[in-house]
Amino acid sequence: MNSFPGRHRPAAAVLVSLAVAAGVTACGSGSSGTEGADSGTYTVWDPYPQFAEGSAWTKLLDKCGSEAGVKVKRTGFDTSDLTNKALLAAQQGNSPDILVVDNPVVSTLAEAGVLTTTDDNKLDTSRVDPNLLAAGQSDGKTYGTPIGANTLALYYNKKVLKDAGVDIASVKDWASLTAALEKVKKAGRKGITFSAIGTEEGSFQFLPWFWGAGAELTRLDSAQAESALSLWKDWVKGGHAPNSVLNNTQTTSWQEFATGDYAFAENGTWQLANARKVGFEYGVLPIPGASGGTAAAPTGGEFVTLPVQDDTGRYATSQKLATCLTSTQNLYDTDTTLSYVAPTAEVQDKQVAADAELKPWVAAVRTAKGRTSDDLGTRYPRISEQMWKAVQSALSGSTSPKDALADAQSAVK
Repeated sequence: MNSFPGRHRPAAAVLVSLAVAAGVTACGSGSSGTEGADSGTYTVWDPYPQFAEGSAWTKLLDKCGSEAGVKVKRTGFDTSDLTNKALLAAQQGNSPDILVVDNPVVSTLAEAGVLTTTDDNKLDTSRVDPNLLAAGQSDGKTYGTPIGANTLALYYNKKVLKDAGVDIASVKDWASLTAALEKVKKAGRKGITFSAIGTEEGSFQFLPWFWGAGAELTRLDSAQAESALSLWKDWVKGGHAPNSVLNNTQTTSWQEFATGDYAFAENGTWQLANARKVGFEYGVLPIPGASGGTAAAPTGGEFVTLPVQDDTGRYATSQKLATCLTSTQNLYDTDTTLSYVAPTAEVQDKQVAADAELKPWVAAVRTAKGRTSDDLGTRYPRISEQMWKAVQSALSGSTSPKDALADAQSAVK
């Protein structure tokens, strides 16, 4: 007897509430699902609309399809659009066979009953780093496997630091980082830029400092959380970070760093290609914890998942496709294309051997943490919204860090 679950379509009201929690808006349903699909054609939805037919990604999909003896029909969507379409497709019974989604969305889809578990679909996740796999886990079950990860670290301008008399090896914790910013300011240069905008990007950038202080997302008003927000506030107030951080996206923050005026910028793996074009020598430092060590930074990146299907006979081939996409060689090729760090130590080591500049990023990814880890699931978007509101309120001077976080915790409850 087939042990895979059959279709249990989520109620429309549940899907609407989860779509709101995930921060997506209602739109028309997709028409590329499996309902009425040719049994020899398998559908794949992904959040990579930038990759056109003939790209390395689409060639890999075709290759995996050929190896499984089927044709792959692929559709690329914008990330937020994909989440909503996946929820609605599940309700209508036409989910794709393979769904590649941003890791915070996995718990949303799992709670809606959209996804099969790895126990059901037999995907092998034994080689995946546990901290990365945690982003796709909920209530003790795993839904899919990561295709790659990115995270945050500190880029630094070697000349600015040298001119200010700062030895980057001395930067090991918050106190030494702030001391370096003091020296940079005295030398007439700019300190650090980051994104504190009132969106998920702001929360994403604040999390390494929040976690690096020992704070937990279930207690936004803890003393540790207050120390993290006070650090950012003191940097802005003291002129070590610009007022523009309140409106900076990660892109505009990067543009500030690219001027060559700043000592540090908090940004991600995805800026590596741009970093090589800035015209000055740079380095990368994992974000330090309050008292030293490497702070846990949030993971970005996608999971390969297998949605629930009416025709459970399709799962065996879907599993072959997913296994192919996440094989050792294909992970290496794909993560090079996507500027991701691989989710397994074996491929990470291969990446560093090929490009030494990835070494600090691998270190950062190995200590990174999923935003929905700790079984936060669909609670995370609500917590995150209150977090970025608290950051905005404190950095703008509207309220103290302590009061801003107390308000945030009250709102979450």
